Formats: sequence, C-alpha cells, structure tokens
Amino acid sequence: MKRGILGTIGSPLVQVQSPPGSVIAAKIESKNPGGSAKDRPALAMVEAAEAAGELTPDDRIVEPTSGNTGIGLAVAAAAKGYDLTVVMPASKSPERRQLMAAYGADLELVEGTISDAKERADELEAEAGMVQLRQFENPANPESHYRTTGEEILRQVEGHRVDALVAGIGTGGTVSGIGRRLREEHPDVSIVGVEPEANAVLSGGDPGDDDFQGMGPGFVSPNLDRDLLDDVETVGIEAAEAECRRLAREEGILVGQSSGGSLLAAKRVAERLAEEHDVDPDRCPGPTNDVGILADEPRSPDPIPEACPLVVTVFWDSGERYMSTGMFE
Repeated sequence: MKRGILGTIGSPLVQVQSPPGSVIAAKIESKNPGGSAKDRPALAMVEAAEAAGELTPDDRIVEPTSGNTGIGLAVAAAAKGYDLTVVMPASKSPERRQLMAAYGADLELVEGTISDAKERADELEAEAGMVQLRQFENPANPESHYRTTGEEILRQVEGHRVDALVAGIGTGGTVSGIGRRLREEHPDVSIVGVEPEANAVLSGGDPGDDDFQGMGPGFVSPNLDRDLLDDVETVGIEAAEAECRRLAREEGILVGQSSGGSLLAAKRVAERLAEEHDVDPDRCPGPTNDVGILADEPRSPDPIPEACPLVVTVFWDSGERYMSTGMFE
C-alpha cells in the first residue's frame, strides 16, 4: 500500500510495433498519477525547494508551462497543501486548463509562446513574491529522470542492451536525465533528440510555430545536455498526429502529439540499427497481447534475443488531453 498518491510515480515499459529486425519499447508515462512524464520533475522540484528552505507552507508556487508540468505541479501542490498559479499560452488545449483547475490551481493565460509565459511568471515572482521553480533551468528536473525514469528502464529491460534512446525535447530534462543514466550502463547507447520540423532550433533552424504541445519550445533550454546528443531528428505535426491515430486504432495505445513524433523518430533509428546489425527479422519478436488474465499464472512471453537492437522512447502523456484538437477525428 502506498501512503499517498505521490508515491505512485512510475510507468511501464511496453513493446510497440517496430521495423523488422528491431524492437522499440516505450515508457507509457500517462500511467503516472498526474498523467504525464512531468509528474517526476514536478515533485522533484518541489521537494528540492523544500529541502533548500526556498519553499515553505505559506508560499504560493508559480510556473510557466505548456500544460503537463503545470498539471504535475497541481497534483503535487494539492497533495502537499500549496497554492499554485500556472501561466500557460492560451493556444494550448482546453483539457489542460480543466485538469489544472480540477486540482485547485489558478490559471493565467497569455497570448504567444512559452517564452511569453516565462516572462509573465517572472513578473508574478517579482511582484507578488511567488516561488518559481524554473523547470527549464532547475537541475532537479533532469535529476528526477536520472533517478527514476532511467533507473526504471534499466530494471525493465531485464539485462538487455539498450542500443538507442529517442526522446522529444522540451525542457531537455527527460532526454538528459535518462540519457545520462543509460550511458553509465551502456556506454555505446545512441541518444537522439526529437524536435518539430517547424521549430527546429537544435537542427539550426529559426524559432517557428508552437504547434506541438510539450515539444519544441523555440529555444535551447539550459537543462538540455547537448553533449549527450548523438543526433537530432525532426518530425512534422501532421505525421505525428497520424501516428497517434494509428497507435490508438492498431495498438490500443492513446497518446498525444509529442509521443507520436517520438515514435516516428524511433522507427527511423530502429531501421538504421536493424540494417547495421543485419539481424534475421524473424528472430526479433513483435509485441504480444496474449496475457491470459484469467489463467492461474499470467503468461510470460519469451525474452527478446540479445541480437535484436533495442530502441527506447517515451510516450509523454495520454491522448485524452488532445480530444478537443480534433486529432482523433
């Protein structure tokens, strides 16, 4: 039994349909209590501020967000008894606003991008004495993924070599934290970031449309360890949304835009690795959903052969947060 909701942070690693001769597995982060990967850094940043004496019971937290960090903070604030003001671009989905309000957070919308939300949060911090956690700079963000997400992946692959990590980049905390932990155990792991085609600043492009919710902020976050990255893939939003629809209808996995984009990039990386390893495609099993839930003993599939290249990616949140966008119509 967990003694509180914040103790339930964690997610399964699930194999998905992969290019022949490879295996792709995704962390299903919607299984966290607040429904996204951002629950991890949200709690870590709050606890780090508490430990440093920067956050006390009478303080109000303020944070700019495109949605998921705000929801994660709303969960942590409700469970710990803090007041919270979230500053978010008005273009983000209504579901995000409704979720934060349901947890009791106050929401201030701004016109523009996450950069504009950051400026308004700075003003509220200075004018009203709120405590800003600064997810783009706070070292507790990548550290949370180093200590939790990365550690979970190493346990869940059950000794299999991890050949690549492919993950979307927003604050940079996820790819940096997981990447650092995986590289300690697998020095040759390839770490690949993913960003939107229309906002590909890491690939040398100019800041553009802020269409992807949670990926591609239009600037390079201080929390991104660029030295870890071996490559950066770009994806278009239409292709990412089509992949979300395919995942839901063919694999029963409901995810949002950045997850679909991350999977498209992971497939490209997996295809390259399959060619390099020259593995017989028949040796790399596909996903199985023959669970045997009513059997006396749950069925356990055969382990994945070591020869099969393994690519790990992150499914950031649930597609339920995108219904109003029309993505699944």
